[in-house]
Amino acid sequence: MTRIFVAILLLITVGLRAAYAQQGTDAGVWVQVEAQPSLREAQDRAQVYANALPDVNGFRLNSGWYAIVIGPYLRADAEQVLRVYRAERQIPSDSFITFSGALGQQFWPIGANVLNRGAITAPVQPEPQPEQPQAGLTPQPSDETRSQALQSERLLSGQERKDLQTALQAAGFYSSTIDGAFGQGTRRSMAEWQRFNGFEPTGVLTTAQRKALMDDYNAPLISVGMARHVDDRAGISVDLPLGVVAFDRYEAPFAHFNPNGDLDARVVLISQEGSNTTLRALFEAMQSLEIVPLNGPRELRGDRFTIEGRGNGIVSYTQANLSNGKIKGFTLVWPEGDDARRARVLAAMTASFETTDGVLDAAAGANAEQSIDLMSGLQLRKPRLSRSGFFADPNGLVLTVAEAVQNCTRVTLEDGQELQTAWSDPELGVAVLRPNKTLAPMAVAALNEAQPRLQSEVAVAGYSYEGALGAPTLTYGKIADIRGLNGEAGVTRLSLTAQPGDAGGPVFDDHGNVVGMLLPAQTEGRTLPRDVSLAAAADRLHEILSKAGATAQTAKETGQVSPDELNRRATGMTVLVNCWG
Repeated sequence: MTRIFVAILLLITVGLRAAYAQQGTDAGVWVQVEAQPSLREAQDRAQVYANALPDVNGFRLNSGWYAIVIGPYLRADAEQVLRVYRAERQIPSDSFITFSGALGQQFWPIGANVLNRGAITAPVQPEPQPEQPQAGLTPQPSDETRSQALQSERLLSGQERKDLQTALQAAGFYSSTIDGAFGQGTRRSMAEWQRFNGFEPTGVLTTAQRKALMDDYNAPLISVGMARHVDDRAGISVDLPLGVVAFDRYEAPFAHFNPNGDLDARVVLISQEGSNTTLRALFEAMQSLEIVPLNGPRELRGDRFTIEGRGNGIVSYTQANLSNGKIKGFTLVWPEGDDARRARVLAAMTASFETTDGVLDAAAGANAEQSIDLMSGLQLRKPRLSRSGFFADPNGLVLTVAEAVQNCTRVTLEDGQELQTAWSDPELGVAVLRPNKTLAPMAVAALNEAQPRLQSEVAVAGYSYEGALGAPTLTYGKIADIRGLNGEAGVTRLSLTAQPGDAGGPVFDDHGNVVGMLLPAQTEGRTLPRDVSLAAAADRLHEILSKAGATAQTAKETGQVSPDELNRRATGMTVLVNCWG
């Protein structure tokens, strides 16, 4: 009764949205439940599923196999259908999400052509099927007696026996050790699989049944065209999902494989000469790439490393190993929400990865388009927002604007040093950040709390272009008023044209002391003239540092400093604060 209720609820929930997706099937998402090598078998199986489930369709794959899918749906609905039908064992446990781009001519329903890619119009009439309690693997008459099945089973290698146990486990029938030993537990799971699929439950799989079980288990790999790829230039041989990615180019130390369809998957092969120092540098560099999201475990141990990343709609895995002065490895990037298929692809790549003597020439791809936002053709990860800040005590405490830390999953300095918020004043818009490790700044701000003179010259140090120049720049101006626009104390008005990235930078007087911190330009309400900027006054900054448990350094120098000295101080204390989304 519960199963019927769940199925009815699912139909009501997604039915209308499935109809909507049907109107725009090029953007539709499907649940692939099975793939068969022949049209006849595929039509037979499609009929079985159509007798039990709605929205059953069938399409030819690029690999030549025939896929049975349910849909199309919107992405969220497809994931719900996948969860519910798998939980109810209406579809195999290794069913997965697929996309319209992977599908070709339509063979089911016979004559249908919803993707406008042609229909297979010569229908093969399905043979009468024995009544089955549920949809499962391909039913077929027994091709061997139990004695013959045992005899053919004895010819299996140890790995083939383990593979059968793994496939039974993936189908939900086996939960014991994968050891290749066919004891009572394995025999019982085989019998349950046979019974579920309409076969006589002998506990010994025939040759055809073993093939059906393994074909179903390998359907996710078949759907992505898993095949051997040998790259002599990189010195790597590995199984790759060549149905969804294709080789694009070399840019040392990488060989790039980009998507060739709707599935946003990518593969990067890694090949370079190096040492442990090179391996460590690669480990750090990979974590700065957009294809390696911030969230996930990462480990560098001895002569190898692994990095997992999840976020921004993708999941990536990187591994690399140093052997005989050569670093070889790969990165697999896969869209989120397709974890079952991703896990199978990753396992196949890891198990098949082999190296040869070759190594990618360091000059490979030297003529490729160059960009400061790229590393060997891979996009560097960019922060959601970058602002300036400055060291306020000898241990590396940083003063910056509050907007630099709002809604951030992680806050870092330019060198990757992580920071935590020690205190925040939302009214003034100032934040105090404490580094996770004690730092040793080249220079620390000396706060001059004396009231500045009107029209006196000041300079703001900041990363005007949010880190593009790699160092802070100085922007000069004057004190226009010692109060804010509404007469508020603790705020100084400057006659100075600043960029968004300058916000949070220190405001220097002509003695090289800090008299304030530049605040962000107003983005709501009135728009100020370009040469009007506001700064938090030094006395307010002193108060905020005290609340954060820090002691501000007080200005002592009274003589004017040279432009070179001012630039030295600005460079030593001004930092780039990065907010990662």
